[in-house]
Amino acid sequence: MALYGPTRRAFVQGALATSALGLTGIPAFADPAWKKYAGTTIEANLIKGPRGELLQKYASEFTELTGIKVESEVIPEQQQRQKAVIELTSGKPSFDVVHVSYHVQKRQFEKAGWLADLTGFMKDPNLTAPDLKVEDFSAGGLQFAQNDKGEMHSLPWSVDYFILYYNKEMFAKKGVAVPKTMDEMAVAAEKLNDPANGIYGFTGRGLRNANMTLWTNFFLNYGGEFLDAKGNILTDGPEAIEATKMYQRLLTKTAPPGVAGFNWMESMASLTQGRAAMWIDGVGWAPPIEDPNASRVVGKIGYTVVPAGPKGQFSAAYGDGIGIAKTSTKKEAAYLYCQWAVSKTMGARLLQSGGGVPFRNSILNDETVRKGVKNQEWLDSVIASAKISKLGLPVIVPVAEFRDLVGAAVTATLSGSDPATELKKAHEQFRPILERSEKS
Repeated sequence: MALYGPTRRAFVQGALATSALGLTGIPAFADPAWKKYAGTTIEANLIKGPRGELLQKYASEFTELTGIKVESEVIPEQQQRQKAVIELTSGKPSFDVVHVSYHVQKRQFEKAGWLADLTGFMKDPNLTAPDLKVEDFSAGGLQFAQNDKGEMHSLPWSVDYFILYYNKEMFAKKGVAVPKTMDEMAVAAEKLNDPANGIYGFTGRGLRNANMTLWTNFFLNYGGEFLDAKGNILTDGPEAIEATKMYQRLLTKTAPPGVAGFNWMESMASLTQGRAAMWIDGVGWAPPIEDPNASRVVGKIGYTVVPAGPKGQFSAAYGDGIGIAKTSTKKEAAYLYCQWAVSKTMGARLLQSGGGVPFRNSILNDETVRKGVKNQEWLDSVIASAKISKLGLPVIVPVAEFRDLVGAAVTATLSGSDPATELKKAHEQFRPILERSEKS
């Protein structure tokens, strides 16, 4: 997956003059007709987290620029996905703009035809700023956003590479080196594990379905591939079994009690409260980790790439986009909002806050933007992870069922079940579901 690149002055003149972005000296550009839809109110359905909250925080700038009012909801991830699907299925969604989790929803949304085609909008100079070009999005972003005809039904927004977070203070105290391999990570976790004092060597997602984004990092690094050339699922082979044994080892021997019920919130709490030495998860959690009001480990956390497995070193990558409901009667106004959301100004804010990584090449490659990133170690982990990234889930319609079934198998191993037995059972349950979906 490729990197991104440069930023510019805010859409609203002077908006960045008082910001901490360090984006001064960047030329303005010829604007499209931003005020054409002034007085319109649009509804946005967003995921709760650093990205959705960033759009809410700066929505007044968009309104000042366009005269368009934004009513937005930020909803916890699982509930947001469910709400979006239910409402889009009904044909009468309450929202114009929707936050799309590509790794879960790409094929589902494409097959259902729920999103408006933005291809024509992107070619219209009255709607699109000159700097917003298809070729500015990374290859991975376009792989997510475009259908097989090359049409854009959403704008790629943020890519999530998985990285290793580690507590430098705990490592130094025990004289443990930062792990370079999965085996070294397991040994380090066991050395750092100190349950008697409430300290655990590793934390991570153990909850069924949510755990798949973590498990994939093991699966890929042990040589796993989701699908073969014929589209058959491959998650019960020797690579998957060995990967699951490593996952099982870490989460049963060195993780906090109750880890089988952990999603990212509980995992992050272990780290930020100083109870876990290591955590593998998406790159977007630097803001709460470095927030003195929410974290006890400010300045103590290191950021690096996911350790290598026996068959390679990969960072599982996931992606978010932002699109428009096909049934919306305010598509042009909604498109201006989507364009603003993925703009260089907002992308720089996203990167510089540590809340995510824009899909646009012209943001991450810009030296001015990079210098504005407070934690350069975090940025280095982002850049290094981009170079070794692979899609973290198969691009299939029944991806939710895939996550449920394989995720349940992985969670079962945390209670002592045999990885090979559980994965075989999940494989046999999922195979007919995939076959039916591909035929329908």
